[in-house]
Amino acid sequence: MTNKATAATAATDGTGGATAVPRAWRELLATARRSVADGLVVGTSGNVSVRLGDLVLLTPSGVPYDRLGPDDAVGVDLDGRQVLGALAPTSELPLHLSVYRATDARAIVHTHAVHATAVSTLVDRLPLIHYMAAAMGGPIRTAPYATYGTDELAENVLHALRDRSGCLMANHGALTYGDTLDQAYDRTAQLEWMCRLWLTASAVPGHSPSLLSGPQLDAVKEQLRGYGQRG
Repeated sequence: MTNKATAATAATDGTGGATAVPRAWRELLATARRSVADGLVVGTSGNVSVRLGDLVLLTPSGVPYDRLGPDDAVGVDLDGRQVLGALAPTSELPLHLSVYRATDARAIVHTHAVHATAVSTLVDRLPLIHYMAAAMGGPIRTAPYATYGTDELAENVLHALRDRSGCLMANHGALTYGDTLDQAYDRTAQLEWMCRLWLTASAVPGHSPSLLSGPQLDAVKEQLRGYGQRG
């Protein structure tokens, strides 16, 4: 069986058949390019992935997103074996696979956004500066530093993600996941905004920002259960 046939078979299990792969790859590229346009990554830093059954599509290593097209799809199985494409997957492959194995994630966005990375060098968790932390499960933790692309980094991130859908990565960046690429990206953007907000408020001489309490955040979690359109 060819690599492409293997990937198509893997994606057929509950994900809409072989047509799911090219569609998901288009959405992945759009998300990756959006991260550049929004200033969340520079050059080829950061990476994006999406899971279709037992197939994981990922951005390749070291290739600018604007140079990627429909025929450049990169896919691996959950054991990391490449089953689609000629380009090597992102160097953060162990990180993405670890998150998929340990959580219900269906999409992951990892960036080197300036404010999130700055905060990751200052605190072991983002102070509760805004109630949107509740949308990611609570106070956002900072995973201890480890060399990129290593199992150690993946393990550190998994600990930081416990009961959360996003975390900071010390001296590195941020990672969020969701049910869809749109949701994962929205969480990345919200996390970057909260980091920028805390840094801005903390920089005012003679003042310290007021922070939310645990009970206040719990009330927001309950409120968010009914947020958005229904039906």
